[in-house]
Amino acid sequence: MSEGEVAPPKPAVPEAHEVDTYHVPKAFLDKHPKKPHIDSLDHYKEMYKESISEPDKFWGKQARELLSWERDFQTVHTGTLEGGDNAWFLEGKLNASYNCVDRHAIKNPDKPAIIYEDDEINQGRTITYGELMREVSKLAWVLKEMGVQKGDTVALYLPMIPEALVAFLACTRIGAVHSVVFAGFSADSLRDRIVDAKSKVCITTDEGKRGGKLIGTKKIVDEALRQCPDVTHCLVYKRTGAEVPWTKGRDLWWSEEMEKWPAYYPPEPMSSEDPLFLLYTSGSTGKPKGVMHTTAGYLLGAAITGKYVFDIHDSDVFFCGGDVGWITGHTYVVYAPLLLGVATVVFEGTPAYPNFSRYWDVCERHGVTQFYVAPTALRLLKRAGDHHVKQQMSQLRVLGSVGEPIAAEVWKWYFEIVGKEEAHIVDTYWQTETGSHVITPLGGVTPTKPGSASLPFFGIEPAIIDPVSGEELHGNDVEGVLAFKQAWPSMARTVWGAHKRYMDTYLNVYKGYYFTGDGAARDHEGYYWIRGRVDDVVNVSGHRLSTAEIEAALIEHHAVGEAAVVGINDELTGQAVNAFVSIKDGNEVNDALRKDLILQVRKSIGPFAAPKAVYCVPDLPKTRSGKIMRRILRKILAGEEDQLGDTSTLSDPSVVDKIIETVQEARGSKK
Repeated sequence: MSEGEVAPPKPAVPEAHEVDTYHVPKAFLDKHPKKPHIDSLDHYKEMYKESISEPDKFWGKQARELLSWERDFQTVHTGTLEGGDNAWFLEGKLNASYNCVDRHAIKNPDKPAIIYEDDEINQGRTITYGELMREVSKLAWVLKEMGVQKGDTVALYLPMIPEALVAFLACTRIGAVHSVVFAGFSADSLRDRIVDAKSKVCITTDEGKRGGKLIGTKKIVDEALRQCPDVTHCLVYKRTGAEVPWTKGRDLWWSEEMEKWPAYYPPEPMSSEDPLFLLYTSGSTGKPKGVMHTTAGYLLGAAITGKYVFDIHDSDVFFCGGDVGWITGHTYVVYAPLLLGVATVVFEGTPAYPNFSRYWDVCERHGVTQFYVAPTALRLLKRAGDHHVKQQMSQLRVLGSVGEPIAAEVWKWYFEIVGKEEAHIVDTYWQTETGSHVITPLGGVTPTKPGSASLPFFGIEPAIIDPVSGEELHGNDVEGVLAFKQAWPSMARTVWGAHKRYMDTYLNVYKGYYFTGDGAARDHEGYYWIRGRVDDVVNVSGHRLSTAEIEAALIEHHAVGEAAVVGINDELTGQAVNAFVSIKDGNEVNDALRKDLILQVRKSIGPFAAPKAVYCVPDLPKTRSGKIMRRILRKILAGEEDQLGDTSTLSDPSVVDKIIETVQEARGSKK
């Protein structure tokens, strides 16, 4: 949505009598290896109260318990939300790689760290903590040899393979900053991120495999690197053995370089506030923003949410279905499980390959105890039919949902069919910028309501703000925009090279608050219901995409004069991208042009951003000042032409009828 536009009204908060509350299943406790880390809702409330009223005491204790420090910190927290200068655990020194690998390898080198589930069934392998430490050390040597110094950024463009985790940890071992780009992004998107982060080294594979299909990762990297003159080395892991283009002097094979170096590299001591990684996320201006997380605070957020939200215990096997290219994969494939010393499943494939039982087969075979995935995948699997869920999965205790609000009927299917009414559902709310969960049930503790993210995590003090007055709405049964009143350790510290943008996006919107960009409601019991974005962002399959970025890609096409992109509800992906384009005179409007425009977005951003429908219209609905009224386009797509409100303020009200006609014609021809 444009600046100043408020989200269209959503259904009111469900009435108390309309919503079932689900308590922790008895079977959850029966199958538990010990008992949950928190023994009751009252215990949570006590801890929560301390985290808000005495945050320094609470976070200081948690940081010392959950992380290993080379040098202890003296100051827990300085700075304010208003000042945008928050810093945590000052004076402390630690290393992320040591915390994720060494301390567990020293204790039990034979314990599984990574359970790799290959795209093809029965082709995977298990990597122990001892093996992981050796691989990470060797890659640390390789990176040092390539000239990577502490504080340098390294670009990773890797599929879901164990080597991706090795690359994350080797960067952190030497104090380099990893900048992971999802391996579904186009060459142009990869180039923009490499240039913005000033990465001199890139790590990729010859090809990737996903759902039985091959992805030409090295070809995409080569295309991107043509316009990245500062990249000196590209390290290539041989995933399929395919013939790939090679630039002598720049390109090096992973296996050949790894053979040269010893299997131990000492971890570099890092200050708590040293950058740990950059992760680019869609912003409403169209230019991707490199969200920067720092070492100690982020690691603590990952470890503490892993422990309490998923109720992770020492013998658990954790399976997060997210990709390492997104924040979910960073925090809950890599950091949380490894910080807590358990096995993490790295799944290369898709939920539908070779059949719709794949996830459940993985859970059954590996004795998975916690499973975490986006509602998009659950909608797909629910639609495929219950007969695909024939596995017992008797070890499953916690089932998590991430990326977007989960519909009540999908929630119930997850609970009844997948969890057999024995597992606790945690519908987690958080963002790239929050680093870890901020509103979420705690596994084995919180009574849940289907569709609600429930209660705030420790240290998170939510506020519902009236978007018109900017005032905080107190009490229960209120709806508005969601903000947070206190800083927390895992929050992003800045946008790389654009601190003003960070301030303007998150901290200056409502002074003294962190602004999430989401609408939310607080019900009569203080439970939170997330309502979705209130800015120019669409949420497709749990991934935030900037409408401005997609519009910019469309406008690059020679035939397009103007473009407006909106999200509409989609049964499978949550939201789908629909594009309206005005075509320059002299260009013929036909299916070939529409296909061309979709390809333009695929090439410029990536396949996942491609519009589901493109409507070629004579003009877009604009105010007299030239602002495109996307709200009107959303109403037309929703079939709410009778609720457009006053269109006389538009510079040309007649375009609305023409757009309605175009949409109806297009939909009529599809039937």
